[in-house]
Amino acid sequence: MFDVKQIQKMQKELQDRMGKVQEELKTKTIEASAGGGMVTAVANGNQELVGIKIKPDAVDLSDLEMLEDLVVAAVNLALEKAKGLNQEEYSKITGGLKIPGLF
Repeated sequence: MFDVKQIQKMQKELQDRMGKVQEELKTKTIEASAGGGMVTAVANGNQELVGIKIKPDAVDLSDLEMLEDLVVAAVNLALEKAKGLNQEEYSKITGGLKIPGLF
C-alpha cells in the first residue's frame, strides 16, 4: 500500500529541487552567433533572451533585412541551446523521466 505522507514528502523534495534548478538556470547564459559572429544573442537557462550584440560592421542601412535575418537566426539558435541546457538540468533531478509540461 502507498504511504501518502511519504509520497507528499517526495513531491515536496522534488518541487524544492526543481525550484533551485530554476534559480540556477537564471544565472547560466548561452551565446549563439549568426553571420560569422556579426550578431550574437544571449539567453539564460530559463530560455529568456537577455541580450543582443551587433557588430557595427553588420549595420548596413541599405540592407536592413539581412541584419533582421541575422538577429532572428542568432536568437533562435540561442533559445534552442538554452532549451537543451534546461532539459539537461531538469533531467538530472527527474532521472531522465520526461514529465509533461516541464520541458
